[in-house]
This record gives sequence, C-alpha cells and structure tokens, in this order.
Amino acid sequence: CAVYATVSFEVHYVSPGLCWGLVAAALVGVVLAGGLASASAWRKYRSTGAGAYSGGDVVAQAPSWITFLAISCLAAWILGVVLGNMNFWTNMQPYYDYHNLNSHGALDPSRMQGKEFMDAGRVRFTNSSVLDLRKSMGFRNLDTYCVAPITVQTPGGTQLNLETYDFWAVGLDCCQTHVADFHCGEFNNPQAHQGLRLMRDDQRPFFRLAVQQAQATYNIKAEHPLFFYWVSDANAEMLSFRDDGYKYFLIGMLIHFAWQLLCVTLAVLGFAKLGHL
Repeated sequence: CAVYATVSFEVHYVSPGLCWGLVAAALVGVVLAGGLASASAWRKYRSTGAGAYSGGDVVAQAPSWITFLAISCLAAWILGVVLGNMNFWTNMQPYYDYHNLNSHGALDPSRMQGKEFMDAGRVRFTNSSVLDLRKSMGFRNLDTYCVAPITVQTPGGTQLNLETYDFWAVGLDCCQTHVADFHCGEFNNPQAHQGLRLMRDDQRPFFRLAVQQAQATYNIKAEHPLFFYWVSDANAEMLSFRDDGYKYFLIGMLIHFAWQLLCVTLAVLGFAKLGHL
C-alpha cells in the first residue's frame, strides 16, 4: 500500500530520488522477510533431514506463515511499483504538470503571439475565439495528428485571417489527411473557448509537422505554434486527471485487499487441513 501510494502521488513528482529510495527501503523489508522464510525452511530441512522417511514415504515439511508473508510482500511490492507507475504517468503526472504551469485568461489570438504564453498550461480565449476548420490539417505517422488554428470570429460570423496562427487545437485520429476535416474534442461546442496544453513531448514534433503542412497548403504563418486540446472547461479537464488517479488508486487498493483476504483465507484452511496451523 505504501509503495503504491509513494509511486502514484506527489513524492514521485517532486522528488523522484526520495520516491525510489523509499521504494528501495521497502524492498529491503521484503528481502528480510524472504531471508527469514529461507532460514526457517532451512532449519526445518536440517531438523527432518534431507532424506527422512516414514514408512517409505518422504516426510512432508510443515508449511510456514513466514514463507506466506514473504511471498505476499514480494507480490505487493511488485504490484505497487508497476501499478503505481502506470497511475502516475497516466493520471497524476499530467495533473501535476498542468497545476504547476500558469493559467491565462482573455487571450486574443488575433493580437497575441505564442511566445508570450510559453508557460501556459490552461488558457481561456476570448469569447469571439473559434476554430478555423477550413485551415485544419492532418499528418499521419501510425496515428493521425490533427491540427486546426484558433482564430477570431466577428459578430457577423466572419472568421478573420490572422498574420500569424500561433494557437492550434489538436487531437489524435479525428481528421483526415490533406483534407479540412477536423472533429477533435469539443470542436462543435459553441461554448468551448478554452484550451488545455498538449504535454506529450513525443507527440509535439508530429503536430508541428501537421502545422507545417497547413502552412504550405493554406499559405499561412505560424511563428511560435502552441498546441491545446479545445475544451469548454480546462480546469475541469485538469481535475479529471487527479480524480482518475485517486479512483484507480482506491480501486487497486480494494482489489488487492480482496485478493489478499482470499489468499489468507485459503492459507488458513489449507494449514488447518494439514494440521500445521
């Protein structure tokens, strides 16, 4: 439980060295339990003899609770590290990243440039900001990396042509390549005017290639492109990562407790049947 929590949450983000030091300390405890189990098994082996017989049958060695404890601790440690890492990288690490970046409001893409908002994690664009779906583009490399520039729409419904398009909505596998067909996120929600920053470094180069294709196709400029998921409530989207992290942590804990209870029950029944409880 402690290993699962340590790897899943803030200690892993703020101080990875401390996190893995605590995990290593827990492993020392597991190794000690294994050592005690091995010593106990060796003492029983020596006391009965390697070839002890009773009526021609090999004498059964008594089962040991310390062996059961050592195996349970090792399984818990491995599951804590593996599942904790999965929960951290999938849910909690994105939440901590967004939480530590700045939040900006009233961003007008027609007047502001991307280099002014390099520290942005959550952005609230002006209410006149919309996606220019006519200039969307997709770049395919196994997945399809979709981009659409964020522009400004006049009260009459005309979308302005900007000098530079530095703010882009993105998504995966939600468009066609070489065709203006962007349907990612809340693209069709008239109340959506916010952006949640793309944090995946491994995806960013492919979205840049999609922007470069859009530049060449539509003869537009993008000097400092920043990528966002187009949403109606960026703060709620950020908090959903935290909530999912807590949820999966609790689910993992409950499942492990249920499994451990089953194992203990079976061990008690088995040891009682053998008369070694």
